[in-house]
Amino acid sequence: MTDDRAGVAANLEAVTADIAAAAHTAGRSAADVTLVAVSKTHGPETIREALAAGQRVFGENRVQEAEAKWPALKAEFPDIVLHLIGPLQTNKVKQAVALFDVIETVDRDKLVRELAKEIKKQGRNPACYIQVNTGEEDQKAGVLPDDTDKLAAAAREAGLNVVGLMCIPPVDEEPSLHFALLREIARRNGLEKLSMGMSGDYEVAVAFGATSVRVGTAIFGSRPVPSDTAQV
Repeated sequence: MTDDRAGVAANLEAVTADIAAAAHTAGRSAADVTLVAVSKTHGPETIREALAAGQRVFGENRVQEAEAKWPALKAEFPDIVLHLIGPLQTNKVKQAVALFDVIETVDRDKLVRELAKEIKKQGRNPACYIQVNTGEEDQKAGVLPDDTDKLAAAAREAGLNVVGLMCIPPVDEEPSLHFALLREIARRNGLEKLSMGMSGDYEVAVAFGATSVRVGTAIFGSRPVPSDTAQV
């Protein structure tokens, strides 16, 4: 368990221990689960606490916010791996390809086409996940489960480095059902990576095969400004 009053390093240690315990219970190796520390709305000072504790994989929701704080940090710490975990607008594709090492929110044909063009132009091909709207929620981004196979195939054909799937379960439903669905879709598409699980359910996600979990509040505490996106 983490403590909102504790320091970032202590919270990281607690989350890492929880992941290791969940992996052990599931008969998995903790080394097979990557912790993505979600630093959205937190400034460089707070991020540096995580860096000092050895954390190197981070997630951001917005391209513009990430551009304001990550280039300098990445120059200072070249081994940082930065994930985009929020919706990507097509007018931000150029910046996203230049800055992010992983884009987890590929969810439509138009975005695939724009990413393919920019990847070819920049010669930089970040790893990509297809975001699946497992709950088929109207207000949420992501391709519908029945359309995932087609989009994944189109993304691969376009030259995207598609490595896995990502989902955000509905807040009022049992997450394990959605994690199991994502795992099955990944299996039939030959995709090994599963980005699923957030601050409230990452241990469940590990039990269902998550290869990365996106954890923010449990590491950094309450966000300093309101957010209109799902808590991670």
